[in-house]
Amino acid sequence: MNFITVLVAILCFGIIIMIHEAGHFFVAKKCGIRVLEFSIGMGPAIISKQRGETKYSLRLLPIGGYCAMDGEDEESSDPRAFRKQAVWKRILVTVAGATMNLILGFVLIVIVTCMDSAITSTIIADFPTNENGVSLSSSGQKLEKDDRFVSINGLHIYTANDITYALKNDDCDTYTVVVERNGELVTLNDVEFRNTETGSMLDFYVYGLHKSFGNVAAYTCKNFVTVARLIWISFFDLIRGKYGFHDLSGVVGIISTTTDYVAAEVSLHDKAMILFDLMSFITINVGIFNLIPLPALDGGRLVFLLVEAIRRKPVPAQIEGMVHFVGLAVLMLLMIAITFQDITKLVHK
Repeated sequence: MNFITVLVAILCFGIIIMIHEAGHFFVAKKCGIRVLEFSIGMGPAIISKQRGETKYSLRLLPIGGYCAMDGEDEESSDPRAFRKQAVWKRILVTVAGATMNLILGFVLIVIVTCMDSAITSTIIADFPTNENGVSLSSSGQKLEKDDRFVSINGLHIYTANDITYALKNDDCDTYTVVVERNGELVTLNDVEFRNTETGSMLDFYVYGLHKSFGNVAAYTCKNFVTVARLIWISFFDLIRGKYGFHDLSGVVGIISTTTDYVAAEVSLHDKAMILFDLMSFITINVGIFNLIPLPALDGGRLVFLLVEAIRRKPVPAQIEGMVHFVGLAVLMLLMIAITFQDITKLVHK
């Protein structure tokens, strides 16, 4: 495992965390809230500097960060304390971190799209054949050239990544496919995807579209939806038991996977592309995960704020603080367990 690649992966993960906490920090400052500490990382401080009313810290473990505000989980007499502010201000501060992650993800998708040689479409360009011109495509028996994928097994297709996910995620031999053909929607049942020579399920080629402002903008929006939806689908699959604890990865696993993918590319251009692509997925994941309404997460705090807005009366600080404390303790235990699992996998590999 290349040491420089590992450092780059850690740096990129740190940037994602920094962007998240910076969202909370700057919106809190704009709202007049006293910020006690802005920290990147957890655990013992490597660097710590007090500037004005705020302490800025870089900590040892790159597994998170925090923006500590006065009166966030306890009562405070300071008029600039978090809980002294209007509900709408606190909501803005709470969602700012996740919003910055989502914006970063969108920007990274734009960069990756612009770096690629062409924009991958969802329109079939051709099917593979052998040297004698005999088709090697099973799906070619029902699909036709210039068909545009609309859905596969009910999953709406926005990008080519959706096609790959739909084919590999569903445990079945044949698929129900809806395509747009000659301006009409056509439903094809029992479609088999298999290259009879290689065994690959991607037994067709799609067109590459030229890069223009409109194409880049449209593809970026579609790919953003694709990534966000994939994260939600994976989350609900985890709840339903499709994935188990052993399928989860923490910071160590994410950095290891990122390093492997980047190292597999030869050119610096391709390394940068795969790195930015993975960063976009991770930062969107962080943004969405933080909005899940669980204690200690931004989504959990948002629930308390919405309850306060409806009741016009805040939940007592001690109760809310205890709920978040318990949630944070459970989350930290889960992170420790996942990290141990990541290290075990890394050692075995």
